[in-house]
Amino acid sequence: MIRADALVLFVIDGLRPDALRQAPTPHLDRLAAHGCYTYTARTVMPSVTLPCHTSMFRGVRPERHGITTNVWIPPARPVPSLLDLLHRAKKPTTAIYNWEQLRDLADPGSLDQCYFLNNCYEPGGDLELAELAAGVLGSMEAGFAFVYLGYVDTVGHSQGWMSDPYLEAVTQADQAIGMILAELPSQTVCIATSDHGGHAQTHGTEMPEDMTIPWLISGPGIRRGYQLQDQVEIIDNPPTIAALLGVEPAPEWAGKVIAEVVAGEEMVEHT
Repeated sequence: MIRADALVLFVIDGLRPDALRQAPTPHLDRLAAHGCYTYTARTVMPSVTLPCHTSMFRGVRPERHGITTNVWIPPARPVPSLLDLLHRAKKPTTAIYNWEQLRDLADPGSLDQCYFLNNCYEPGGDLELAELAAGVLGSMEAGFAFVYLGYVDTVGHSQGWMSDPYLEAVTQADQAIGMILAELPSQTVCIATSDHGGHAQTHGTEMPEDMTIPWLISGPGIRRGYQLQDQVEIIDNPPTIAALLGVEPAPEWAGKVIAEVVAGEEMVEHT
């Protein structure tokens, strides 16, 4: 796998892949055009925010990590978080988010920087968070950062998934990501994805509208304009990100390294 110095994971809560075809999203479109993409990645059941994020960071399904609602319960059999693993490997770690329940994605002490804004229910909350993130990450030379944008899910619940207000919120999230991308060093690898989709004014079922999510990656050494052929699962994020940053994935993780993001699927170091 190529060796990335710095990687940023963007998560847009409640983003359905088909919304990217209906809402103007030039920055996410550019990530896909300049990198690899799939609009048929799958999340886990229950397709609910905290269980999905726990799988996204701990590389196992809810039946293993035990989080099945938006309430954190200390696991009986702990699984290392991506953030824990990277911190132990001396990789700088940063989290910037606006939904408080995500505070348990890492063990205490595993984050070098952590910024929480209590504004995911406010119309301009994601833009405010993006302004903060752009300032924090503009000088990022190494390590991993997680940026979470929560307003799309808020509008999905209040106005309905794929409604006009929902699509407007998707465009705003894209604008927020664009603000951050404009400040990131050019060598940064970026992943953009979601935790789950939604239908009507809810989610949490096995319906394709709830379970299907986008997954985009772009940066130095990543294939350009390539549609991923293998099925991408939300639990593939931790091993893929760890491998890109030159860290051995945790043996407890059930996800796979998405090796085809590199041309020829070669396990080579990028210099």
